[in-house]
Amino acid sequence: MSQPPATRRRVFAAAALTLAVIAPLAACAPGGEASDGPVELTFQTWVPNIDKAVDAFNEEHDDIHVTVEAIAAGPDGGYAKMLSAVAAGNPADVAHVGYDELATFLLNDALTDITEYAADDADKFTDWQWKTGVFNDKVYGIPQASGPVGQFYRKDVLDSLGLSAPATWDEYYEAAKVIHASDPNKYIAAFAANQAPWLMALAQQAGQPWFEAGDDSWSVAIDNPDTLRMAEFWQKLLDEDLVKVEADMSNEWYTDIKSGNVASWMSGSWAAAIISGNAPETSGLWAAAEMPQWVAGEHVSASWGGGASNVVLKGSKHPKEATEFALWMNGTPASASTLTSIGAGWPALEDKSEITALTDDPETFEFFGGQNIWDTFAVADDNVDRSWQWPPLVDTLYATLTDNVKAAVENKTPLTGAFEKTQDDMVKAMEDKGIAVAE
Repeated sequence: MSQPPATRRRVFAAAALTLAVIAPLAACAPGGEASDGPVELTFQTWVPNIDKAVDAFNEEHDDIHVTVEAIAAGPDGGYAKMLSAVAAGNPADVAHVGYDELATFLLNDALTDITEYAADDADKFTDWQWKTGVFNDKVYGIPQASGPVGQFYRKDVLDSLGLSAPATWDEYYEAAKVIHASDPNKYIAAFAANQAPWLMALAQQAGQPWFEAGDDSWSVAIDNPDTLRMAEFWQKLLDEDLVKVEADMSNEWYTDIKSGNVASWMSGSWAAAIISGNAPETSGLWAAAEMPQWVAGEHVSASWGGGASNVVLKGSKHPKEATEFALWMNGTPASASTLTSIGAGWPALEDKSEITALTDDPETFEFFGGQNIWDTFAVADDNVDRSWQWPPLVDTLYATLTDNVKAAVENKTPLTGAFEKTQDDMVKAMEDKGIAVAE
């Protein structure tokens, strides 16, 4: 879905302000090397099985060959490795970077301006996703996919208890009580204090955005009433022992989703591949639904970390060819279909009519009991609030939020206090960096 013009302006203004208030951006032309013959590119990514798309590119191109370098997920060390390599002068050519991190990479002078190679392809992509990689009218990233959130759930567990996927948060609470009452080891979900993007998706769906860029300052509202209402809801689940406190994607968590002791996971569309890849023995037992709603009948969603792009890192010797690869992988329907199937996220292509995986994805549909789960995530993607803005110092935000929420859970203090403390911590961190924050 294309972004409304007013929202596009807000997103672009936020990106421009990020650059203006933190540090002036050095002009950086993509100083590449001319290539008379085939060139070798390295692509750093943590997406499982993405070599399927890369192999297809290599088969179609005699003049460019791409090698995949598996790397830890960005927040788990991948971004630090990328930035260190740029600083050392030996970066990969193409890298997988979340929309939420692009401003940080740009401010670290780690991205190549690829405008001359990519600008003509802007209309291939949904406008809002394309704009995530545009700063001061220059293109620094090719959008790959967004992360619309839904709820994956163990249909067999809910069916056995006469339950259906909760359509509202009130229904979610009631279902949580039934599930835990049926077996003290069973929970509707894990409370994953380790996942800032998950916590922020819950807040995004609840209502008021956390950050808004003004003409010369940022407004910060992490402790807004909608977020605190969401925190109070999850506090109730914690207080009544209706959710299991454990890190998602941990060994314990994988064991729990295999056994059905954790019966659902609120996550981005890409999580379908995480579940099927790590719990193949549960094939046919899962289904997907939209996020529960605060108001019955609505379809409000959120996005896990916004989404992800492919960038050409500063120092690549072949920026033209690197951009060609990124455009092909994300802007070709057949490749976008492969990326959808392997769990890269919701495709950034504007015209999705030729992405066959959205209607014909036998392995995924079979795992989810014959359901075309992409229909669910199409609705979710259409209903993400795109006025949500990613702030400067997003790494600080993630670390602060998880630290404060973990402390609240461990010390049994109110979750609302964790979000209020994160508000204070972020305002201070931004002001310490010279970023103007509105009163």
